[in-house]
Amino acid sequence: MKSAPPQPHKGRGAVSNIQGRFEHQLREDFDDGWERHLDDTDPVQGKPQTHITEEVARSILSWNKSPDVPFNVSLNPYRGCEHGCIYCFARPTHSYLELSPGLDFETRLFAKVNAADLLRRELASPSYRPEPIALGVNTDAYQPCERRLGITRSVLEVMHECEQPVGLITKSALIERDIDLLAPMAQKQLAAVTITITTLDHDIARTLEPRAASPTRRLQTIRRLAEAGIPVSVNVAPVIPFVTDQDLERILEEAFAAGACAGTYIILRLPWEVSPLFQEWLAAHFPDRAERVMNRIRDMRGGKDYDATFGTRMRGKGVWAELIRQRFRAAIKRLGVEGRMAEFTTLDSSRFRRPQYVPGAKPAANASGQLDMF
Repeated sequence: MKSAPPQPHKGRGAVSNIQGRFEHQLREDFDDGWERHLDDTDPVQGKPQTHITEEVARSILSWNKSPDVPFNVSLNPYRGCEHGCIYCFARPTHSYLELSPGLDFETRLFAKVNAADLLRRELASPSYRPEPIALGVNTDAYQPCERRLGITRSVLEVMHECEQPVGLITKSALIERDIDLLAPMAQKQLAAVTITITTLDHDIARTLEPRAASPTRRLQTIRRLAEAGIPVSVNVAPVIPFVTDQDLERILEEAFAAGACAGTYIILRLPWEVSPLFQEWLAAHFPDRAERVMNRIRDMRGGKDYDATFGTRMRGKGVWAELIRQRFRAAIKRLGVEGRMAEFTTLDSSRFRRPQYVPGAKPAANASGQLDMF
């Protein structure tokens, strides 16, 4: 007897733990009649629990070679993300750990507890050439466990000390905690923030990105960052046809009214395992329009679920992609912020001060970077 279709879990984005593409064993769901008797509070079958593994990383900076993203270097304090956004392009990275990009990605997290020390070591290296670092691009640096672990905070303290420029992107209001670091950095053109808003519909947001801040709270975060003098932009992403695309203009209007000084958008991306996970989510939450949504996505991806071609992977192509582009441009023009878009801050790397030592390293480096003999 085949198992019933997977059902949504309250507070989680994925509705299943689909197999990662690098797993060595093949799994298949089978209903033997026992699952229906499990209590809803069962920690495995009822409410998937979050498990955090402390990881001692060997390196912390990643270099990007993609021509269609605006940064070269990034830092991610966590692997996996409890926000549970069903559309997250980083989900397939859990496959490299032989874990599922589904529920595992949002419940089995890895925290790089030595991130700040590794960053200090990288910045102290004579070979390091200062340039802006993007913080929290792959997974959110301000996901819920950051409130307790404070890894992102410790990384920002190193950047603040060394006057290392940083750009942050998040869906979390927890970033307000670090205004005391970001505001003085912003005064020196060392910090900028992007807040991602996908929809203004709270009901959709609760299933689409269940543990991220609500849309209203994110708008409030934009306002508080802007009032503190921190340049903040809004990223309308992802734009999902027939699910969130109707909010494009309203998000821009509300974000700029709150103090955003720039904005952009990204069309839904469905690489690797994200596609079947997203289709499961559609079937669970929007069965009436699931086929229609996927057909429109394929219209913008040359008939495929996803096209990774540089230059079009963020915007799509075809009639519907062009329509969204025109809507975005028209909204920016109507709001009178075209000039402000061009003036969005350029981070300054000239102030960088190389740290004089690396905590915990043996042997320690002296001020010149030369290793001591004794």
